[in-house]
Amino acid sequence: MKKTMELNYSQLKNECKTDLFSFETTKELDELDSIIGQERGIKSLEFGVSIDVKGYNIYIEGPTGVGKTLYTKNYLDKIAKKKKTPCDWCYIYNFENPNEPIAVSLNAGQGAIFAEDMDNFIKELTLDIKKTFNNDDFEKEKSILRQDFEEKKEKLMEKLTKFALKYNFEVKTASNGIYLMPLLNGKVINEEEFEKLSPEVKKDFEIKSNTVQDQVLQVMSQIKDLERISDKKIENWQQNIALLTVNVHINEIKSKYKRNTKIQTFLKNIKTDILKNISDFIEDDSNSETNNSQPNMQKEKPWKKYKVNLFIDNSKLEGAPVIMDSNSTYYNIFGKLEYENQFGTLKTDYTMLKPGLLHKANGGYIIFQARDLVCNSLIWEQFKKALRIKELNIDNARDQVGNVAMVSLKPEAIPLKVKVILLGNSDLYHTLLALDDDFRRLFKIKSEFEESAPRNKENIDMTIQFIHSFCDKEGFPHLDKGAAAKVIEFSSKLTDDQSKLTTQLNELAQIIGEACTWAKLDKSKVVTKKYVQKALDERINRMNKYDKHFTEMIHEGTLLIDTDGFKVGEINGLSILKIGDYSFGKPSKITANTYIGKNGIVNIEREVELSGTSHSKGVLILTGYIGEKFAQNMPLSLTASICFEQLYSGVDGDSASSTELYALLSSLSGIPINQSIAVTGSVNQKGEIQPIGGVTEKIEGFFNVCKIRGLNGNHGVMIPAQNIKNLNLSDEVIEAVKEG
Repeated sequence: MKKTMELNYSQLKNECKTDLFSFETTKELDELDSIIGQERGIKSLEFGVSIDVKGYNIYIEGPTGVGKTLYTKNYLDKIAKKKKTPCDWCYIYNFENPNEPIAVSLNAGQGAIFAEDMDNFIKELTLDIKKTFNNDDFEKEKSILRQDFEEKKEKLMEKLTKFALKYNFEVKTASNGIYLMPLLNGKVINEEEFEKLSPEVKKDFEIKSNTVQDQVLQVMSQIKDLERISDKKIENWQQNIALLTVNVHINEIKSKYKRNTKIQTFLKNIKTDILKNISDFIEDDSNSETNNSQPNMQKEKPWKKYKVNLFIDNSKLEGAPVIMDSNSTYYNIFGKLEYENQFGTLKTDYTMLKPGLLHKANGGYIIFQARDLVCNSLIWEQFKKALRIKELNIDNARDQVGNVAMVSLKPEAIPLKVKVILLGNSDLYHTLLALDDDFRRLFKIKSEFEESAPRNKENIDMTIQFIHSFCDKEGFPHLDKGAAAKVIEFSSKLTDDQSKLTTQLNELAQIIGEACTWAKLDKSKVVTKKYVQKALDERINRMNKYDKHFTEMIHEGTLLIDTDGFKVGEINGLSILKIGDYSFGKPSKITANTYIGKNGIVNIEREVELSGTSHSKGVLILTGYIGEKFAQNMPLSLTASICFEQLYSGVDGDSASSTELYALLSSLSGIPINQSIAVTGSVNQKGEIQPIGGVTEKIEGFFNVCKIRGLNGNHGVMIPAQNIKNLNLSDEVIEAVKEG
């Protein structure tokens, strides 16, 4: 007899008809250029990007694999091209405080030109100064200035010699100074001869020597003064000549960047520094290297301070930058100061400042995986600080560990203006919202991406376009109509809803990739329906070890499950087991015993602490239902025990509460229950049946047990009517229903 509530095989899944498609294979289609079923999320994202107010950064919430990352990147790339290209940034030497390099902003492309201008300036200046000071005219003029000193020095020495002769001393000069030699009878005597002289003569020489020595000291002082004056004259003369050479080169650069006050000050300081260190420009490099045997002891050349550190170069950028990087380390995000090991000594300077991702994204957009930032408290706090104060500092303070403190720099901060997009799941979002006040202030826009979309013509077409894009990208053979229809059905199965499609395209990509691989192994140029089905079957076979194990135990009688006959107080409930990334349904025997007493309904699982909170709640709901049904006029004298037989790993969920109620009513009434029918469903205190989850896996689990024992036309599963739309049963089950 036909049951009025018995489902027709056509209701067991939403079959995708191939006549929906006008193509023969997916190769004929266009690339997917959008994202499936995310209109609300896209609208929020676009609004968040367009609002230019502090704190309106964006958190995109959604499951993995819906395409939110790729869509966000593509969308930002598209709109960023229409935005203004941000400035270049350079760091230059700070002559007033060398440990605090100066940040200079220039229009996009000007930074590289400025750096090149200064490199050319250094190269040309050093060559011109050497050329100027190493020619014959310069040497002649220098010798003339020096000659004046030598003449005056010579006159002083002549005067000293005459003075010394009066006291019988001869003046001798050497590289290390002036010394006196005693004269006896007009001849110089040596030390031995001096020792042979009488004490009176010696005493006389000593007295005279003191007088002459005083004069020698005066002359030496006068010579040093003359030399100092001569050197100053030569230095001033050199500076005047150098000034002409420097002005030729530096004035050109000054006029080029006349509106930039920082560069004007920098060039002014360079001019002063060149004139102060002109000897370093004249000095021959080869002589310098010869005089210093240890390379690490060499004096640093002054022109190294004139170089420009092109920190951020946007010369090749079209519009605003869009940065996305998975290497979310501290220095990769915030920049760093590098060190150079020179013979065991760590050295650094402003030219070794390196930018981070935030520097590169400044003036544009940056995308982060939220978990990568939040998992590192140092990164997260520094990141929020940068967004709060709208400045970027390079801080190597975290390197100051141990007993060795490294010399560091404190570069001038760079203003920060960037739109941040964080990608994460809902759990992380709500945790941050509850525990982090800064997050609430800094991320005021939330964009929600769904894990499913309506199963309409538009979304089906987009899913098929995704298949085309995936096959093209991976170089796989394309799918025909039947295979494409099978993928659409699998997409609905992933959502547990006949009226929806999954937006987690990575799940579809796995099956498409495996189906294409089976087709290639079969040397087929087109992927047909059988290859998609094979991919689905093989995927289950790779992971269903425990499913098979449970089924074998039932078949062997180790797990007691009846699939025929009638029994009082016994029923087949259905549960879901999830092991790793694989879940499957299996039947469980539920028994109920009732007798006179006052204990009410006893949940054996709860008594032995194997019951989860949801299951315990479900049993307590039964107490409320039984009380309302049978104890309106007098107290209910009842003790009932309910048990999941041969279940030792715990039970949770309320999807068996209706099943437990049927077993309880059977025990009370003595009416037997048909063991060919398994039951799933939740019940409330009013006796209303409520929908549950995992209905497809539960039905397929009971089907596999009945199939092993032999299908006789009496087997079936009773489910809540609300779960009909969640059915996406396998072709094998549908075929069995079709055949009665």
